[in-house]
Amino acid sequence: MRTVVKIGTSSITTERGELDDARLVKLCAEIAQARRGGHEVVVVCSGAIAAGLPALGLDARPADIGTLQAVAAVGQPLLMERIGAILGEHGVVAGQVLLTPHDFGHRTQYLHARDTIGRLVDLQVVPVVNENDTVADDEIRYGDNDRLAALVSHLVGAELLLLLTDTAGLFTADPRLDERASLIEEIVEVDEALESVAGGAGTVRGSGGMASKLAAAKIAVWSGVRVVIAGADAPGVVLDAVAGRPVGTAVRPRTDRLSSRKLWIAFARAAAGRIVVDGGARRALTEQGRSLLPAGVLSVDGDFDAEDAVEVVADGEPFAKGIARFSASALRDVAGRRTSELPEGLPHEVVHRDDLVVLP
Repeated sequence: MRTVVKIGTSSITTERGELDDARLVKLCAEIAQARRGGHEVVVVCSGAIAAGLPALGLDARPADIGTLQAVAAVGQPLLMERIGAILGEHGVVAGQVLLTPHDFGHRTQYLHARDTIGRLVDLQVVPVVNENDTVADDEIRYGDNDRLAALVSHLVGAELLLLLTDTAGLFTADPRLDERASLIEEIVEVDEALESVAGGAGTVRGSGGMASKLAAAKIAVWSGVRVVIAGADAPGVVLDAVAGRPVGTAVRPRTDRLSSRKLWIAFARAAAGRIVVDGGARRALTEQGRSLLPAGVLSVDGDFDAEDAVEVVADGEPFAKGIARFSASALRDVAGRRTSELPEGLPHEVVHRDDLVVLP
């Protein structure tokens, strides 16, 4: 089984924010044992900033992006060095891969990343993926490694995404605040009710939290990947997850999965603007699987270019996402026109159905 294991910052650091060697040793030993059992493992590991703070004598996480990037530049090699050394004691070679979600927004970079990680796996290497925090911007602020792990699970064709965290899984309420909270053992569908239960960030050392885990799970299950959210400190958690034994919270994969290209459009590309359409256009897109034509466009928000990703909105609600064939300015000039009224040389579709995803 090919598995992506995502390790959060809070799962491998002490309360002071320093790397917790015992936790790293435990998880690396389980990953190595899974490899010996014939499983292919890709690791997505947070912690570069946490690892860099004590090395620079800093007691608290800085607020400005420039300093965070500098801390990450110091911490990333320290983190990778230790992971590589521990895995090496088990006869496993680790390879570093630094990505940002931007790498998923360009098809050529996406394919290069897939080929590189796939080749590392073929060579019996455990790829250790992290955000490239030294050059990222919004990713550092919003903590995107959960989302990155979900995208990587699709990228490498994983069957399982294991999201390790500092709680046993998803609970019916925040167990830190409600002693009656109980573990949710299986999720069939990630819906608004579950998302409201998830809450916010987990700890000051991490930047994700359970809401981030559920958002990542939603991406992964739409690509046919089973997801398990579990506590990193549970004995044998990696081995239990890859063996299919009950652990944490399991999220079922969807049977009507998105294609590689449509998943890339839906979740890997940030929307550069919005196209507001009428009810007829919405029905044509959602019920009849048609392309979006200029006649159905009511208005255009934003300043996007052709080939940018855009949200499609009706009645104030984004219901689809796609790749625009018009720039925002060009689309404003032809919004509401029938195809026969378009100037010669312009595309007939605003968003072609092959480049359109109706959002879950």
